Amino acid sequence: MNAALARSYRYCEDVARREAGNFYPAFLLLPPPKRRSMCALYTFMRIADDLSDEPAPTAQKRQRLAEWRASLRAALAGHCSHGSHSALRDTVVRYQIPPRYLEAVIDGVEMDLEPVAYRTFADLRNYCWHVASVVGLACIHVWGFHGTDAMRFAENAGIAFQLTNILRDLGEDAARGRVYLPQEELERFGYNAASLKQGVCDPAFRALMRFQIERARSYYRNGWRLIRRLSDAGQGVFLMMARTYRELLREIEMRDYDVFHERVRVPTWKKLLFAMSALTVRFGWI
Repeated sequence: MNAALARSYRYCEDVARREAGNFYPAFLLLPPPKRRSMCALYTFMRIADDLSDEPAPTAQKRQRLAEWRASLRAALAGHCSHGSHSALRDTVVRYQIPPRYLEAVIDGVEMDLEPVAYRTFADLRNYCWHVASVVGLACIHVWGFHGTDAMRFAENAGIAFQLTNILRDLGEDAARGRVYLPQEELERFGYNAASLKQGVCDPAFRALMRFQIERARSYYRNGWRLIRRLSDAGQGVFLMMARTYRELLREIEMRDYDVFHERVRVPTWKKLLFAMSALTVRFGWI
């Protein structure tokens, strides 16, 4: 590895170590080359997400995302202009990641530039595919997989993760004008966006949340089938990430679905248990 490429990977590892709270510990289960590549992917996606969330006029954010897209295309063609680009290009080439997945991530964060409201779950699912499923599809190329159905399982796991994020962050997102829960489902349960913004946790909201959590769990059940399609190292990192995210649903239930007054987190001791369990898969300690 030449010096410039090594610097680029170090840059990405620093970003991931600092920002990827739920993900970086799982990356450590991978062999060093794959871990570095996961950091490169994470950094690209982190920057795209930050560009859509920064406190700036929408037109300015849209322009910066367009520039990030253009710089991605240039980097993949060999013209790197950002500290992360050399590592990202090396990762894409090394693991044959289809560039369309990275483009789709930018498409997804662009969906958040305007006030968010989805009429149906099909609309929401399309958003989840762009911001999460394509992430899983890129990751399994790094981890190593076999079988064409692995792609479908990775897509469903990504949707499960994103639905979990949405449920955890309902209050924060509503305050920013983002209501991800489908409008037709709010109406079905007798709830509305105004109540969501006010943090109303009434029987209607709890019934709505039970429905949403069961849907997310159905995606986890399907996504869980990805495990047997992954390399040993991939199984370990996926298990740790999936168990951590799935546990967030249980934490929401334990709080009687109140996601408004305190951020829902998985306790550190549980994360450590998930890490130890993943290690038994990674290194065959069973």
